[in-house]
Amino acid sequence: MPHRQRDAPVPPQEKTCASCGRRIEWRAKWARDWDSVRYCSDACRSHRVDDTDRALERSILTLLEARAATSTICPSEAARAVGGDEWRDLMEPARRAARRLVAAGEVDILQHGAPVDPSTAKGPIRIRRRPGQ
Repeated sequence: MPHRQRDAPVPPQEKTCASCGRRIEWRAKWARDWDSVRYCSDACRSHRVDDTDRALERSILTLLEARAATSTICPSEAARAVGGDEWRDLMEPARRAARRLVAAGEVDILQHGAPVDPSTAKGPIRIRRRPGQ
């Protein structure tokens, strides 16, 4: 007698982590409470968006507004604007802020001049206003 395959659950609409801005990968164990899932991991759940994160988001947008529409910035510029001499510790938070702004539809993350998926981008990135914004 042939073995019947179960139909795999269909993943619902894609979500973005409220902390790091990466795509949340759907898991079957979340099927019942997918609507309440906001974070991709326990680490992100414990590091919620704080005042520094919001300051980095504002800094990114302010720096981009001061430049031509097609210009880009490096996350380090936002980190320096917020952190002063202690900016290096803000590099990953600045990248997280950029990913959250991508999820909000405000900016694009570029590598080699082309938009990339912020969830998988590794290495140096640039940030630009989304065309038409």
